[in-house]
Amino acid sequence: MDLALTATFRPEYPQFRRNLYRPISLRRHLSSKPTSPRPTVIVMAQKKPKIEGVSDELNSIASQNLDHAAARRRVRSAFANVQLQLDHILFKMAPAGIRTEEVSYAELGTAIWYEMNSNGQEIFCKSWLPKPGVRIKGALCFCHGYGDTCTFFFEGLFFHRFLHCTYGVYAIDHPGFGLSEGLHGYVPSFDAVVDNVIEQYRIMKGRPEIRGLPRFLFGQSMGGAVALKALLKTPNEWDGIVLVAPMCKISEEMTPPVPLQKVLIFLSKLMPQAKLVPQKDLADLAFRELKKKQMAPYNVISYSDQTRLRTAVELLNATKYIESQVEKVASPMLVLHGAADKVTDPRVSQFLYDKASSTDKTLKLYEGGFHCILEGEPDDRILAVLSDIISWLDSRTSLK
Repeated sequence: MDLALTATFRPEYPQFRRNLYRPISLRRHLSSKPTSPRPTVIVMAQKKPKIEGVSDELNSIASQNLDHAAARRRVRSAFANVQLQLDHILFKMAPAGIRTEEVSYAELGTAIWYEMNSNGQEIFCKSWLPKPGVRIKGALCFCHGYGDTCTFFFEGLFFHRFLHCTYGVYAIDHPGFGLSEGLHGYVPSFDAVVDNVIEQYRIMKGRPEIRGLPRFLFGQSMGGAVALKALLKTPNEWDGIVLVAPMCKISEEMTPPVPLQKVLIFLSKLMPQAKLVPQKDLADLAFRELKKKQMAPYNVISYSDQTRLRTAVELLNATKYIESQVEKVASPMLVLHGAADKVTDPRVSQFLYDKASSTDKTLKLYEGGFHCILEGEPDDRILAVLSDIISWLDSRTSLK
């Protein structure tokens, strides 16, 4: 549920914009004498609201600083059982006979699977497989959105539905998000995120249970941008792509003015890890059902603070690049979007559908649907979206 990034781009902060155009003093950043390295200044970190319905002890655990992966792993471990007890369809009705692989790596003390990437970062990985002896139709490789993790909503029925239809599902947390290493919410290089996806899923695609089977990328919101760029970089490694509310182009009304973009770029070079001041809670625009919106705070390791300067610039540049390259998308493609989405404009998905060169492409717009069509809609809508995805996959794996 990558909401904070879009809030950064929304042109609704006239006071912030005026402040950006004032003369900027560099005394705090430049000095005539060399100084010893200092920790990066983090601007205006938000105080976390209390999570209703859990103990003071759990609230105390959730309130700790999550900049580093070790803290996020502790918090996730404390809330794992609480999350699975939430009254949400994604946590209910899991079919029997599912193998969830969680193996210990480097004796970290928790039952999780990590791979060391080429940048020396531990990347959280997970796979959901049908029971032994069941023929697997294909592999689905998931790219989560900005601020999110593969360990919350998608822990439940989302993956279980695919397993029930005998797909192998694989997921990772991007560097700096969820349980993977890296400064929380910090994207110093969008290409590094994309390359990590390519690297990790190339390893997973070589596993014996799915070797030679159809392989599909699945990206949601910012994860859609990651998946699209991974596809553009390695088009021959994938048999198709599924995109939900993809952030592949920023609409004109959401794009910051060029002078503001220049200021952001300038500031990102001075203090790349600093957090932006403007922030708007877009949960009302992401979840159509109030009950489901109230469960979002239980995703305790999501990044919901102000967007870091370098992150904002990297993602803005990424969408510009993808917008210029969409005609090169030639793989089978399914795009799904809520027609009433105010976070990522459904016209962007229409743009992608119209411009992509693929001869096998499908666009589904869901009337009245908000941004989180897999998490925040009525149950029947969530099940309909999942059914549409599975039907699309089935029609393409049966040909292999």
